[in-house]
Amino acid sequence: MITLVTGGARSGKSTFAENLYKDKEDVVYIATSKIWDKEMEERVKHHRENRSIFWRTYEGNYDLINAIGEEKNYLLDCITVLSSNIMFDMTKDKEYINNALQNKVEDKIYGELYSLIKVIDDKGYNLVLVTNEVGYSLVPDNHIGRVFRDIQGRINQRIGAISSEVYLVCCGIPVKIK
Repeated sequence: MITLVTGGARSGKSTFAENLYKDKEDVVYIATSKIWDKEMEERVKHHRENRSIFWRTYEGNYDLINAIGEEKNYLLDCITVLSSNIMFDMTKDKEYINNALQNKVEDKIYGELYSLIKVIDDKGYNLVLVTNEVGYSLVPDNHIGRVFRDIQGRINQRIGAISSEVYLVCCGIPVKIK
């Protein structure tokens, strides 16, 4: 079963996703964040403290199939951070990202996720993916922000299309939309 959980910032999506596995010990938490500063360090610490001590953690943005072991349940939190990490790895310090490069970035992100989804699905395991709805807010005032928003929106569409279930979390309330 492939489940996508989406919502805005601080909507409760990670808590909902983690609660889907609340009674399970055979869970791998795939963490995509990199600690760049004190704020991110505190965010990561908060996430670590809130998940089960029995769960195994895999940290990374690439070769996600390396996270797969004997466990039957996987939780990737979050696609949005994975996307931004891959996008910035591929675009470095560019001020303008043309359509061809945008497509390469999107395909790389999707490829990483699809490889993981395919192996987990083939094994009959479960995967919960957390992502952000980035298009519900203001239009970014700069090119790079708009490119990221557009890529992330398309990634969410592509992953939603191949997911068994999709939940939108708003105000801490999950709504099943697929």
